Amino acid sequence: MKLIVKIAILAIVTGLAISCGQAKQKKQDQPQIKKEVTAKDILGNPKYLAMSYGGYRKNTRDIQPTVEEFKEDIKILFAMGIRILRTYNVRLPHASNVLKAIRELKKEDADFEMYVMLGAWIDCKNAWTDQPLNHYEESEYNAEEIDRAVALTREYPDIVKVIAVGNEAMVKWTTSYYVQPDVILKWVNHLQHLKKESTLPKDLWITSSDNFASWGGGSNEYHVKALEDLIKAVDYLSIHTYPMHDTHYNPTFWGVFGKETELSSLEKIDVAMKRALTYAISQRDSVASYIKGLGVNKPIHIGETGWASASNGFYGPEGSKATDEYKEALFHKLMRNWTEENNLSCFYFEAFDEPWKDAQNPGGSENHFGLFTVDGKAKYALWDLVDDGIFKGLTRNGNPITKTYAGNKEDLLLEVQLPPVKKEITLNH
Repeated sequence: MKLIVKIAILAIVTGLAISCGQAKQKKQDQPQIKKEVTAKDILGNPKYLAMSYGGYRKNTRDIQPTVEEFKEDIKILFAMGIRILRTYNVRLPHASNVLKAIRELKKEDADFEMYVMLGAWIDCKNAWTDQPLNHYEESEYNAEEIDRAVALTREYPDIVKVIAVGNEAMVKWTTSYYVQPDVILKWVNHLQHLKKESTLPKDLWITSSDNFASWGGGSNEYHVKALEDLIKAVDYLSIHTYPMHDTHYNPTFWGVFGKETELSSLEKIDVAMKRALTYAISQRDSVASYIKGLGVNKPIHIGETGWASASNGFYGPEGSKATDEYKEALFHKLMRNWTEENNLSCFYFEAFDEPWKDAQNPGGSENHFGLFTVDGKAKYALWDLVDDGIFKGLTRNGNPITKTYAGNKEDLLLEVQLPPVKKEITLNH
C-alpha cells in the first residue's frame, strides 16, 4: 500500500514539474512587451538626450523636407544618442512628416526609439500681416494650431510625449508676434482638460517653451497673475537661455578679465566659455528662485540653448568675437555635462544648420547653429563621434558624414578669435 502511495506522489510531482516547465517555456516564447515610457520617464534622464530639430535644407520653408530625408536625419541623430526631438509648429507638413518618419523607422527596427516634444505655434492678432499688431489679443489661427497638435498627438501617442504651447511667445522682444501669458494659460488649461477627459493621454506633459525672463527670471514686468497661474498649470517649465546672444546684448560675463590676460590663447577662451555656462546657470536659477517664491515645486528643463559657429554680424569678427566651431564645441560639451549631471533635459539648438533662418544673409548667425552643416559635415563638437565610427554608412544629401575643415584642427583654430579684453566683471546671479 505504501509503495502505491509513493508512486502516486511521484507521478503528481513529476506532472507539476513538467507543467511548470511548459509554462515557463511558453512565457519565454511569448514576445516581450516593452513598457511604454512617459514624459516623466524621459525628461531629465541622461539616457534620453534631447535636440531641437528643423531639418530644412534649403533657404525657404516652401521646400519641405521629405519623409525619406527626415529618416536620413533621424538615423544620424539616433546614432549619436538623441532620443527626443523638439519641433516648433504643426501648420506646415514638417511635424507630421517627422512623426511619420519615426513611425516608419520603428516598424523597420523594433529596437528603434525616438520621441517628440511637439510645438504648437502661438501668435498675437495680426502677426505676420500688414495690419497693426495687437499683443493683447490672439490670432484666430491659434485654435486651429492647437487642434492640429491634439490630432497628431492622438495619432502618434507612442511618440508624442510633450506638447509645448508657443515658442518664445511671451517674451516681449519677439515684437512681431508675442502674446500675454493669459493666452498661453488658456491653451494649456484646454490641453490639461483634454487629458482629464482622456481625449489626450493622461501621462502627456504640457508646457510652454520660452525665454527665461518670461518665466519670471527677468524683470518685474513679467511678474503678473496670469504667469503665476500658468506656472501652476504646466507640468514643467521649458526655459531658453542664450549666453551667445548676450555676448552682444548684455556682455557682463564675456571677455578676458584681469590676470586672465596672462593665460594662453586657448586658456583664455576656456575660461570665457566656462563663464558663459555660469551665466546660463544663473538664468535657470533665477527662474527656480521665482517659482519657489510662489510656493511651486516643478521640474525646469532647458527647452533651448545653443551657440552659433559663424556670424557676420553682432557675434563675429567685427562684433563680440563669440562665434566659431571651437567655442560652439566647448559650449555644447559644457551644457551637456552640466544638464546631465543635474538630471536636466537640454533640447540643444540645433541638429543641422538651416539656411532659411536668415535667407537674405547667408553669413548670419541664425543659419549656423547646427552641429552639422547642411551637407552633413560634422562640426568640431562632433569630431570625436566621427572618429568613433558611429556615423558609418549614414549619409545626408548623399554625402557621408565627415569632419569640417577636413579634420584639420590647426586650420580650424586659424579662424578662432579671442574674446575682448576687459577691466572688470560684473556677472549678475
